[in-house]
Amino acid sequence: MKYIVVLGDGMADEPLEALGFKTPLEYADTKAMDAMSKKAEIGLVHTIPEGMTPGSDTANLSVLGYDPKIYYSGRSPLEALSIGVDMKPDDVALRCNIVTITEEDKPYEEQRIMDHSSGEISTADAKILLEAVTSELSDEIYQFYLGTSYRHCLIWAKGSVVPLTPPHDVLTQVIGQYLPQDEKLRYMQKRSYEILKDHPVNLERKAKGLNPANSFWFWGAGTRPALSSFEDKYHKKGVMISAVDLLKGIAAGAGMHNISVQGANGGLHTNYEGKAQAAVDALTKDGYDFAYIHVEAPDEMGHQGSVERKVQAIEYLDKRVIQYVKDRMDASGEDYRMMVLPDHPTPICVRTHTGNPVPYMLYDSTKLQDNAWNYNEKEAGASGNVIAHGYELMDYLFAI
Repeated sequence: MKYIVVLGDGMADEPLEALGFKTPLEYADTKAMDAMSKKAEIGLVHTIPEGMTPGSDTANLSVLGYDPKIYYSGRSPLEALSIGVDMKPDDVALRCNIVTITEEDKPYEEQRIMDHSSGEISTADAKILLEAVTSELSDEIYQFYLGTSYRHCLIWAKGSVVPLTPPHDVLTQVIGQYLPQDEKLRYMQKRSYEILKDHPVNLERKAKGLNPANSFWFWGAGTRPALSSFEDKYHKKGVMISAVDLLKGIAAGAGMHNISVQGANGGLHTNYEGKAQAAVDALTKDGYDFAYIHVEAPDEMGHQGSVERKVQAIEYLDKRVIQYVKDRMDASGEDYRMMVLPDHPTPICVRTHTGNPVPYMLYDSTKLQDNAWNYNEKEAGASGNVIAHGYELMDYLFAI
């Protein structure tokens, strides 16, 4: 038996008037998921433990079988793992986003944050901007590391796990009250804006109608994580396929293999088929038992507040990943179980994560069911099936 998780990050949502009071998942043309659901189990799962902040870090740890209340030590350390940073026990890692803030004729503190991803800036452009700032700000205590797109890393030697606000939680708001209380971190954010707002890369981006990447934003502080081995835990050899450093870091910490797919970028126009084929090859040719396919696009579109693009992201996931994997696994002759779910909701109405339960679908090629439902939040809730703790999903998938 082979095992697959297809995770549409932030795919769950709330009913929207613009979609006839349907959610994007309910409204989207998802022929593959709806056809599979009729032969599968659907239900709701609580991926965010009570009292914890809803995020892709806690939620994906949970889906992979790691109770966040035991294993979670912060988001940024997981991302640091993915880019090969060897954290010391007293190091603190912070996410360093390059964001877009307004360039009004006002003090930095009175600007507003408009885009947490700087228009999904390319890694090549971000590298130039990161170097422009860090050549001045890096020292023995503060070291910056290049990540992917807008997502980068700061290691603070002998630092403190200080409270910091995720940028996607305060989009369009005046930033003053959300800036770091730590004086050095606050200074570095402000100085980054002074360096970047008139940088040639940003002048060119603005001339093209693109959002400038004009400020650093620190968040997600944490210490070095200590995950147990996924293979030791479940006796399954697993592979992670994601364009997002956080997911790669979780996999690295759990001893799973990461597969990098050319053209996979975490955006709406990622290499969906490349990810799907990489999973199929890992399972049918390379001896892996388990593949985790993570697609970031629905979450990014939720943060952007774009109904149309979130629907499109879900339709791409359905046709270009789920249908693709199913067709090729069926053709291979391998028995398989596939679980489809989001990690958390990213509702258009709030443009950030919530901790509500999410719909799951569990399809077993050897035990086809006969149901009338489709896969969406409403019908998953009506099914009566509920998994109380997300970290139990792997046991459920593997039928342990």
